[in-house]
Amino acid sequence: MESIRTRNPQSALMSLEADAVSTRSGFACLFSDSHEYETALIAERRAQGRYQPPKSRWPMVMLAGVMLMVAGTVLLLS
Repeated sequence: MESIRTRNPQSALMSLEADAVSTRSGFACLFSDSHEYETALIAERRAQGRYQPPKSRWPMVMLAGVMLMVAGTVLLLS
C-alpha cells in the first residue's frame, strides 16, 4: 500500500475526495424525508394486506357476551 507521504498533496487530496464520494454513495437513501418513507411503508403494508379488517366475527360475539354478563350482573345486584 502506498503511503500518503510518497504522493504529492494534490494527488492525495483527489484520492481522498474520490473515496469520500464513493463512501457517501453507499449510504444513499431512496426517500428525501420521513414523510415519504412512512407513505411508502404504509402503501407496501396495504399491498401485503396487513391493514385488512378481521374476517372473524368472534370479537363482536365476545363483546356482546361480556356486555350481556355486565348488564345481568347490574340487574341482579340492583
